[in-house]
Amino acid sequence: MKKIWNTDVTKDKVGEVVTVYGWVQRKRDLGGLLFIDLRDRSGLVQLVLHPDNACYDKALNVKNEYVLCVTGEVVLREQANTELKTGEVEIEVQDFEVLNSSLEVPFAISNETTALEDTRLKYRYLDLRRSVLKDKLEVRYRITRAIRRFLDSKDFLEIETPVLCKSTPEGARDYLVPSRVNPGTFYALPQSPQLFKQLLMVGGMERYFQIAKCFRDEDLRADRQPEFTQVDMEMSFVDEDDVMSLTEELIAYVFKEVKGIDVSLPLMRMKYDDAMRYYGSDKPDLRFDLKIQEIASVFKETSVGFLQDVLSNGGNIDAIVVPQGCEYYSRKEIDKCTEYVKQRGASGLIYLKYDEELTGSIVKNMSSDEQEEIVKILNLKKGDVVFILSGLPKVIKPILGALRCKVARDLQLISTDVYKLLWVTDFPTFEYSEEEHRFMACHHPFTAPKDEDVDKLLTDKEHCYSKAYDIVINGYEAGGGSIRIHDAKVQEKMFEALELTKEDIEEKFGFFVQALQYGTPPHGGLALGLERLSMILSGTENIRDVIAFPKTASATDLMSDCPNTVSEGQLEELHIKVTK
Repeated sequence: MKKIWNTDVTKDKVGEVVTVYGWVQRKRDLGGLLFIDLRDRSGLVQLVLHPDNACYDKALNVKNEYVLCVTGEVVLREQANTELKTGEVEIEVQDFEVLNSSLEVPFAISNETTALEDTRLKYRYLDLRRSVLKDKLEVRYRITRAIRRFLDSKDFLEIETPVLCKSTPEGARDYLVPSRVNPGTFYALPQSPQLFKQLLMVGGMERYFQIAKCFRDEDLRADRQPEFTQVDMEMSFVDEDDVMSLTEELIAYVFKEVKGIDVSLPLMRMKYDDAMRYYGSDKPDLRFDLKIQEIASVFKETSVGFLQDVLSNGGNIDAIVVPQGCEYYSRKEIDKCTEYVKQRGASGLIYLKYDEELTGSIVKNMSSDEQEEIVKILNLKKGDVVFILSGLPKVIKPILGALRCKVARDLQLISTDVYKLLWVTDFPTFEYSEEEHRFMACHHPFTAPKDEDVDKLLTDKEHCYSKAYDIVINGYEAGGGSIRIHDAKVQEKMFEALELTKEDIEEKFGFFVQALQYGTPPHGGLALGLERLSMILSGTENIRDVIAFPKTASATDLMSDCPNTVSEGQLEELHIKVTK
């Protein structure tokens, strides 16, 4: 076994004979001297061989990514390399062994690479040799280590829950696993351990956590994978404040342990309705301002026809002000913004520029009073740009929310070394599904409604709010949870509100509903997305960077070529037939 890492070879080891192992990063033949940079997980150390060295000829033949075992004396360099931890020293080789050779690699093993991501995913085992990826996986490990330490100090028990479960489709699609032993039946891979962690509370465990694998068959994007890991927590005898307080303590501990950053507690809280009203998102990025402002009052007597129509149909007119935006937003850039919002469902984008007077797409149709009022309400300064959308709030708020983020990227308003954390609370209990033509659970059907809204579950679903909360960091939903329904009668009313029949309830949740009747304590919890947290703390926006062997956007593994077909014999054992 290795006794030291390469980066342990520093100035305090000068004169010692050490044995190091690793891969050849680079070889430099300077005629009278041969230098080899040897890389292991920790970093680089430089080897040096003179022509009279017995190992010289053998070393001349090594190539990049050969695996070596080298013994030699640590000596000071003539010229130090201040960019390396080992830059003051080198190893004068005494013994040299090639442990394995390597084919020519398909891309350079370096942090800066022009290789396509698909190529790097196909050769993921080589990509992992790059320190830029290795460092991110190390951050992920340090996060999980800190989480375990903290929760252990709070008397939590780490308990595993099943991976082969019953399908209870109320969220994303399940991944199904056919049963060979019970033909025609299926297990589902868990979308989360939701029911099991609640049953652990019924079982008296009181404080549970698990770093759990979860699976969802849904459309992918930069921060989503078909299999992911969440830090799952559940507690008995708690309310919303208890769960949020403990979680933010945990987050603060992780930030301190992993990044050395002090997080100021308690975190700010923002109600869901306010988040949507001012930021157009339930995960607002507060590293920059650009709040959405409602300006319908300016146009209450407007002669602009389409704005009249919007207001008469109960719509909003909303704006974001871009300070000194005139310097950046040429007509070409404004056209890009217009196309951006159209792709998200807007019919168009109104823009105004302020330079002593207003100019822009609708100014000629605005009265002087309207022009004066909009300058006053928005407190416009010379050089400001205003972007305006009109329509139903549920349509235009999210689009303006996305546009404010684009503007922040365009103008480089986002500082990468700033972290803005907050809670978003008081989520709606229900959301209407146009596909299902019914109200669905906004989170899941076990989320407790606000006490004052229990009586509205069947009569006023649009105005029911829940004891749900999300923790948001820099515009990412880093975690979310709720207080759960522990009263069987309230749970029954929730199922009725979701239009589930007794047969549906029995088939999907019968065992759980029965358990609620055996002295279930009040309980609640939260799940943190481990990949999301790792992305944030390692400074990447690509979830694949913090997963050792990720899938592509089409849910495929290019390295192992999966998913793939299986033999007819395997299908027959499972009583499955594939049709085209």
